[in-house]
Amino acid sequence: MKIPRPLIALALVLALLPPARAELKLPAIFSDHMVLQQKLANPVWGWDTPGTAVTVSFAGQSYAATAGADGRWTVKLAAQPANKTSQTLTIVSGAARCEIKDVLIGEVWMCSGQSNMQWSVGQTYTGDLEGAGARRPHFRIVSVPQVGTQDLKTDFKGKWEVADPANVKNFSAIGYIYGRYLHDILDVPVGLIDNAWGGSAAEAWVRRETIENDPRFALLMANTRQREANLTSEKSKVDFAKALADQKIAAEKTKAEKKSATKAPADPAAWLTGNARPGNIFAGVVNPTLGYGLKGVIWYQGESNAGRAYEHAALFPFLIEQWRKEQGQGDFSFYWAQLADFKAEATTPGESDWAELRETQTKTLSLPNTGQAVITDLGEARDIHPRNKYDVASRLVRWALVKDYGLKFPYRSPEYQSMTVAGDKIVVTLDCFGSTLRAFDVTEARGFAICGADRVWRWAAGKITGPNQVEVSHPEVPAPVAVRYAWADNPVCNLFSADGLPVTPFRTDNFEMTTKPKAAAKL
Repeated sequence: MKIPRPLIALALVLALLPPARAELKLPAIFSDHMVLQQKLANPVWGWDTPGTAVTVSFAGQSYAATAGADGRWTVKLAAQPANKTSQTLTIVSGAARCEIKDVLIGEVWMCSGQSNMQWSVGQTYTGDLEGAGARRPHFRIVSVPQVGTQDLKTDFKGKWEVADPANVKNFSAIGYIYGRYLHDILDVPVGLIDNAWGGSAAEAWVRRETIENDPRFALLMANTRQREANLTSEKSKVDFAKALADQKIAAEKTKAEKKSATKAPADPAAWLTGNARPGNIFAGVVNPTLGYGLKGVIWYQGESNAGRAYEHAALFPFLIEQWRKEQGQGDFSFYWAQLADFKAEATTPGESDWAELRETQTKTLSLPNTGQAVITDLGEARDIHPRNKYDVASRLVRWALVKDYGLKFPYRSPEYQSMTVAGDKIVVTLDCFGSTLRAFDVTEARGFAICGADRVWRWAAGKITGPNQVEVSHPEVPAPVAVRYAWADNPVCNLFSADGLPVTPFRTDNFEMTTKPKAAAKL
C-alpha cells in the first residue's frame, strides 16, 4: 500500500520533535498552609520526567535533585527552628515552576487509629464551643481519605488548611485538642495529619509484605489468603448476583406491602477494599504521606482486635516498629490511648478479652519513646464511642509535653511493680512515678479481685496502706496467690494517682490468655 506524501512528512516532523515531557507533580501532602517539622531535615519529593534536574528553594537555601528512573525526585531541607512567619517553598523543573505558599515551621503530629480517633470535634458534647474558638492562624490540619487497597498509593486527595470554625468541626476531636494544647503551651505552629479509619484492624495498617513474611502471623495470613480466595471465587460472584436479584424481588414485595425495606446482601468487595484486610490501609492511606517530617504519632485503636488480644501482643509493637522503619526518621514518639471501659459491668470477676487487649498495650511500653493514656474511667457502657475526648487528649499530650518538650507535668499512670503475700493478704506495690495513690469517691480501693491456688476469682477488699501500696484480701481466700485490678471489659475501679491519673489495669498471674488460639484454623 502506498503511503500518502503528507502522512510521510508528518511522521518525519513528529520523529524530530523532542519526546513528550512529564509534568512536574507534587503529592498533596505538600500544599499551601503546610507545616514542616522543626529541627528536622524534612524530605520534599515529587515526580517529573526521568533524568530531569529539579531545584527546590526554601528559607534562603537551594537544593538540587534529579528525577530517577521512576520519575521520583527527593531533597532534604536543612533543619530549621520553629517559625511563625509565612514562607514560600519553590520547586523549579525546566520551564515548570511551582510555589507552595504560607509554609510554617513547628510541630507535626499524625492522628491515627480507628473510630475513637476519627470521632470529630463536632460530635463531642462541647464541640460547638470548641469549634467556635478555633481561631489559631498558626494551627494547620489535613485529612487523608479512607482508601483500602493492596496497591501502594503515592498520593491522596486533600490539602492543608488553616484550622478555623468551619473545618475544625469535622476534624479528629482528640487530635485537635491534643494539637491545641501543644500550640498554646509551646507557642509554636502545629500541623496535624488525620488518617484515622473507624473500625479498622491493626493488621490493615502494616505493609502486606512485612506481615506476610513474619512467622508470628502465619495463622492470620493463612486465614487471610483463604478469605481472599473465597471472596474472589466465581461461586462468590454468582452467589452475590443471586442475592442481589432475590433482594430486589423482596424489596418490591415489602414496598407493595408497606413494610420495612429488606437488607441488602453483603458485597464481597467490601472486605477486599475495606479496613480489615492486611495491608489495605497502609497501601491506601499511610504510604501516600510516608516520609513527611513528623514529631510523632498519637493512636487510638484496639477495639477491632480485642477478640484476638493474644495475637495483638506481637502485632501492636510490630506495627510501631514497622512504621518507624518505613518512615526513616528514627524512633519517633508513639503515644496511644488504652481501651476505655465498655459493655456491661461484670457482676463476678473473671476473664475479659478487653482486659487482655489492654495488657498487650501496656506491655508495648517496653518499646522506646512510647506512652499510654489510661482511660478506664472515661468510657460509656452502652457506647463504644465515649464523647469525652478532652480528657483522652489531655492525658496523651502530657506524655509529649514531658518526654518530647522537657516540661514538668504529671504524665504517667501508676503501674504494677510487685506483690508480696502476707498471710491471708497480698500487698501490691505500684510505681506512681513521683506521685501517691488516692481512692476516688470512697476510701476503699475498689476494682481488685483475688484468687488462691484454685484460680477462682473473688472481688476483694482493697486498702491503701502506703503512698504506693494496697493491701488486698478476701475472707474466703485464706491462701491467696494472685491479684487482678480493673480486669474486666467495663471495670468498676477507683484507684488514681494524687494527680488524677487512673491506675493502669494489671494482673499478677501468668495464666493462659483466653484469646490464645486453641487450634489452627481449618483451611
